[in-house]
Amino acid sequence: QVQLVESGGGLVQAGGSLRLSCAASGRTSNFNTYIMGWFRQAPGKEREFVSAIRWSGEQYYGDSVKGRFTISRDNAKNMVSLQMNSLKPEDTAIYYCAADRVVLETSSELWGRGTQVTVSS
Repeated sequence: QVQLVESGGGLVQAGGSLRLSCAASGRTSNFNTYIMGWFRQAPGKEREFVSAIRWSGEQYYGDSVKGRFTISRDNAKNMVSLQMNSLKPEDTAIYYCAADRVVLETSSELWGRGTQVTVSS
């Protein structure tokens, strides 16, 4: 099975930027056909959709991050990245990489361990 590992989280000031990456390893045959993306979860809140990208490059964004975040993927490297600009304290959460053969949602079949993003005010 495939494993997903996130990196790039950290502490930034409001208005700053971070770039998250997610690398897939293991048995990755046909993995580039999966939709990949990101969810986030803050303390006391439900897991929230952030962004997703298909192998074709078609992108999707949650309303709260449109215009500030940009998702990309490298099919050859089985990797997805999330460029986060103009960060707000409300963006503070654990960010999880996810992947699925059909649709990216909270029931997606593959999940990473998560990486903490903290935005100070």
